[in-house]
Amino acid sequence: MDILTLRDFFMWCTIINGGLLIFSFLICGYAGDWVYKMHSRWFKLPRESFDTVLYCFIGAMKILVLMLNLVPYIALVIIS
Repeated sequence: MDILTLRDFFMWCTIINGGLLIFSFLICGYAGDWVYKMHSRWFKLPRESFDTVLYCFIGAMKILVLMLNLVPYIALVIIS
């Protein structure tokens, strides 16, 4: 694999994972009651704890997208 192929790969990874991150945020933000209702069938969890878990999930996903997709893409853009 050459640098241009890797750069394109990380560009598409960033776009796809960023889209999934935005989609997850929108679902949890606008349909939070539906998501809570669906998950409360399986797990007995208070609403406040559920909101904290979702907030941590979105934060962790954002950090992972930045570290594993965007940073390598920017590095490859700089060196190419």
